[in-house]
Amino acid sequence: MSFRVGPILVDPPVLLAPMEDVSNEAFRHIVKRIAGPGLMFTEFVSAMAIHHGAAKTLRKMRISDAERPLGIQIFGGDADVMVETALLCEEMGADLVDINMGCWVPKVCKTGSGAALLKDPDLAEQIVQAVVTAVKVPVAVKVRAGWTYELFAAPELAKRFEGAGAQMVTLHARFAKQGFEGAANWNLIAAMRRAVTIPLVGNGDVRTAEDALKMLDDTGCDGVMVGRGAISNPWALRAIVQGVRGHAIPDPPTLSERIQIALEHLRLAIEFERETGTYRDGAFAEIAAVRSLRGQVPLYIKGEPGAAALRNALVAANTFAEVQDMLLDFERGVYGSSFQTAKSCLAIHG
Repeated sequence: MSFRVGPILVDPPVLLAPMEDVSNEAFRHIVKRIAGPGLMFTEFVSAMAIHHGAAKTLRKMRISDAERPLGIQIFGGDADVMVETALLCEEMGADLVDINMGCWVPKVCKTGSGAALLKDPDLAEQIVQAVVTAVKVPVAVKVRAGWTYELFAAPELAKRFEGAGAQMVTLHARFAKQGFEGAANWNLIAAMRRAVTIPLVGNGDVRTAEDALKMLDDTGCDGVMVGRGAISNPWALRAIVQGVRGHAIPDPPTLSERIQIALEHLRLAIEFERETGTYRDGAFAEIAAVRSLRGQVPLYIKGEPGAAALRNALVAANTFAEVQDMLLDFERGVYGSSFQTAKSCLAIHG
């Protein structure tokens, strides 16, 4: 089971979603090795920030061969600026350029970008047409179902994008005004499937292999995109990949495996910060990386007895050594009284 986006073979048809502050280089390397999705995306990149030379945004576009195939997702409301950024994506080695018309957060939409473009179909089509004309790599578009419940705009927009030369479209099956509230309506994906002939990827509430197979069967989409279900949990994505391939679902990871990957994630983030960040080799690079993952590292031990107490200590850590000591102490004591171990961690390291 696979599909093509121009010259790109997406095999398996499972994609890691572009997620701000999540699908960074460090996490992508881990996901690629553990889960092996058919296509991944960077965090979304502001075209206007790139236009103004923002170094912090530019470093999100760094690509390594180990991650391929990899798409860079961009957002913006100005066609010329989007073309400028798309050309840079191509120069940086992107296999695909994805245009974000699905982000609903106010800071993006108030600039006329992201899901706000669903309210302006002519501009949305103009942007797709301009980017397709400018770059040689395939262009894809990710959309929400529409701005509000009253207007299911996605099928008509998708047809326009296909006519403009887009080679893939992804539908997050919620409306922009929903945010992440309520359940994704997969019937909307099936409706879009009837509207376009280019590859269609479904997104929204895929957390298990059973979910993925049901979405593929019920909607006729070519692939499934997984976002929040994969945060600090590449094994969930691995299970989905194996299920879609028709293989047995692997056993879930042990606590030790989860802790080791959490520490690897942190090491890679520190390395990236030292290579690309403001502070480079200084101690501040380590602090910046550790702080950037304060919300994600605790998720690796979510569900374990005592994890909630340990989380309070982890989010106060500033160095790799502090995080490592707390996690390893937690691992050594989890088979006894986990909650007491977590409280001890707080006392020793907090």
